[in-house]
Amino acid sequence: MLRSYGHTEFAVAVFVSTGDQVLLVHHKKLNQWLPVGGHIEPGETPEHAAIRETKEESGLTIKLLGRRPPALSPNSHPLIAPSFMDIHRISDDHYHICLVYFAVPVSGMLTGAPAEHYSIRWHSLADLDLLTPPIDPMVKWYCYQAAQETRMYINTYQQ
Repeated sequence: MLRSYGHTEFAVAVFVSTGDQVLLVHHKKLNQWLPVGGHIEPGETPEHAAIRETKEESGLTIKLLGRRPPALSPNSHPLIAPSFMDIHRISDDHYHICLVYFAVPVSGMLTGAPAEHYSIRWHSLADLDLLTPPIDPMVKWYCYQAAQETRMYINTYQQ
């Protein structure tokens, strides 16, 4: 059965991981621990939004993990597929269709966006149960998946 979700916008969430830790921000407006991310701007690809939002919110340059099909036609530009997609409620009639990416840090110094976040920190998976406010179960699940995918990437490509 199809369901109407009211006003929807496309957004990206980027779980940056080292394999042992995951980067999370304590978001001021939502008072939640979340990955970096935000809206996909008009004329922007999801990939560019993920890379831009991560740089703006963390100061880090990243490599997105995922598969990209070959460019077999001059009329198409293959994109890295997100690891997951979801739709979640922002307010009573406002939803985000979210493309969830996993990424590894490549360069940069961890800074942050003080206007948007109380804090930005690396967290071990064991730390996730100790966060205040408590982490949303879906965000926690994505953290575990990101760490696992990052470890597989590191073991395959960086040995």
